[in-house]
Amino acid sequence: MLIAMLDQIDYEGYEESDNNLNAFIKESLFNQGLLDEVATTLNCVYELKFIEVENWNANWESSFEPIMLLHPETKNPFAFIRAGFHEPSTHVVHDLIITPKMSFGTGHHATTFQMMEQMSMIDFSGLQVIDFGTGTGLLAILAEKMGASSIEAIDNDDWSINNAIENIDANQCSNINIIKADTCQIDAFKADVILANINLNIILANLDNIINCGKSGTTILFSGILVEDEETICLSLKGKKLNINSVSSKNNWLLINCSIN
Repeated sequence: MLIAMLDQIDYEGYEESDNNLNAFIKESLFNQGLLDEVATTLNCVYELKFIEVENWNANWESSFEPIMLLHPETKNPFAFIRAGFHEPSTHVVHDLIITPKMSFGTGHHATTFQMMEQMSMIDFSGLQVIDFGTGTGLLAILAEKMGASSIEAIDNDDWSINNAIENIDANQCSNINIIKADTCQIDAFKADVILANINLNIILANLDNIINCGKSGTTILFSGILVEDEETICLSLKGKKLNINSVSSKNNWLLINCSIN
């Protein structure tokens, strides 16, 4: 209830513990009178702290570590994901520059890592690809580097779209089209491969649209799904007559490789 009420008066970030809530708001938007009303309504007490201006990007740069992805079959270096301030790798097939900022998808998380592993075993040469929930644009960029002829990268978040555009430019990609949308629905475009690294609820809500964006033989990679939801997602996929080719997991996250009949 407290977070819901603070949302209404422009607070935009929260850290919860058992008995306390840290709530963050821009100083220019802070109104103590409104905060007092919330505190009185919910019988809360609070303390104020003004956070000094800090170079958060410098802190991120000092802690961000690049990732080396090995091909799951050959074990040879396949993709090196780094920020622009890291030295490039000369012993890898694909050297990718990804600055995440406020977006998801650096390869550190098990969901993205598994997607890249599965992609490494697909021949993308000349294929049409949809990246639904593109985030940083990492998977779309990798698809182009692997030979995809056209990629439709979809996201509904302005931060992610702007970040993806920056990363696309940094990697000198030219076959990626960014689309701002809540759903996976592209007219007159039938993908050979569809990448959906989002979450269970969004996948289930968009399942018909995802299938309609493919054709017979289209490969679909689903990730962002917890292991405990395997039965739910697999029943839904089978209900749509999709072929489940493989199911794997890493750190309690699923990767499902399926195809359209």
